[in-house]
Amino acid sequence: MRIVIADDAVLLREGLVRLLAESGHDVVAAVGDGPALVEAVVEHKPDISIVDVRMPPSHTDEGLRAAVQARKLVPRTPILVLSQYVEVSYADDLLADRRGAIGYLLKDRVADIADFLDALARVAGGGTVLDPEVVAQLVVRRGPDPIGALTAREREVLGLMAEGRSNTAIGRALVISDGAVEKHVRSIFTKLDLPPDEEQHRRVLAVLAYLHG
Repeated sequence: MRIVIADDAVLLREGLVRLLAESGHDVVAAVGDGPALVEAVVEHKPDISIVDVRMPPSHTDEGLRAAVQARKLVPRTPILVLSQYVEVSYADDLLADRRGAIGYLLKDRVADIADFLDALARVAGGGTVLDPEVVAQLVVRRGPDPIGALTAREREVLGLMAEGRSNTAIGRALVISDGAVEKHVRSIFTKLDLPPDEEQHRRVLAVLAYLHG
């Protein structure tokens, strides 16, 4: 994959460059501020960009604001936010177009390189991968019952889908069979009125419906 990295911490940025290069990826740009991220995305149109939330000059939410701007200039460009913080308002903005290809992971949860690279590939492929804490804060903001038609088990399944887990991983987490997971997923799609659609990935749409209530 062709990747852009935006993080003002030089050691982390260079560490990611090395890790990704050793994993067979091509880092086409590694930058340290929001405007440079936007320029790099517009110039290179990468397969995915890895973005930190807090960058110069104010070290608040420049990275997320730049990611939102990049998505406006290059629609559907995949973005993986990798941060120590959850900025709910801009997470909302990133998810607002309902097109997927968005990830938001907390740095302290990315302890396994294989898991990180897997999340990177899923977001680049159009999926949505969200840290459990991001999911929790987005759902709490909208109230405890965003989708009243779903059963408690279906909400558990959909919550794990929002974290980017496969059906097999969901089955392991809930200690149920793959067949049971598939049954719940089909029921979720039906209740959320998501028929087969070549233009949209129903799994992504279901997750976004869950987060947006």
